Amino acid sequence: MNPNDPDELTVLAGEYVLGVLAPADRAVLERELTRNRALVAAVAFWQDRLLEIVPVEPPVAPAAGLWARIERSLPQARRAGGLWNNLNFWRIGSMAAIAASVLLTLRLLGSAPQPLTPQYLAVLQAPAAGAHWLVEIDARAVHLRPLAPTAVMAGKSLQFWTKPVGAAGPTSLGLVPADRPTTIALNRLPALGVNQLFEVTLEPAGGSPLDRPTGPVLAVGRTVHL
Repeated sequence: MNPNDPDELTVLAGEYVLGVLAPADRAVLERELTRNRALVAAVAFWQDRLLEIVPVEPPVAPAAGLWARIERSLPQARRAGGLWNNLNFWRIGSMAAIAASVLLTLRLLGSAPQPLTPQYLAVLQAPAAGAHWLVEIDARAVHLRPLAPTAVMAGKSLQFWTKPVGAAGPTSLGLVPADRPTTIALNRLPALGVNQLFEVTLEPAGGSPLDRPTGPVLAVGRTVHL
């Protein structure tokens, strides 16, 4: 690696974010990330740009009788209004359709505690393996829920990030477990809005040594407003 060649750094940063570097090359690049700000900027550039090629799953058609079961499972006060009668909720596109489907499944199975009515949702998807995490944001907190098992190798950790539209860089929301939900106080967010980026990255044990991700993006997505 030539640390003074911007073209080479850009190519290597893209391959690093995609996760296609050989282990030895990845180790060299991660060491260089601790001292080369141009390489850090190139990695951040690719992490933002590659979001556009993350495959979006098609909306999931509900099974026959599902809505009747949902109505019967909800308290009367929630059936009378709120999220479930908000037409905007059902019009926010395929990403929200995935999130709604996941939420309904969690509620019906009783596998997760009930937060307040979500105001924002984001489905964090892996570039090649579908949705991995669901982000629900209500009036008090951010709720990050794993939707599929994530193997974390020894000496590595998962770190949760957000980047509002127009922000100069990402903000760390801390390390998160791979196998259970995490709740983060709303005041930890630098801002909150539509199309805000959330992502989970694989970092060294204890988290990124810098103020931005240094490892590959495992899953990424943007918020929609309900």
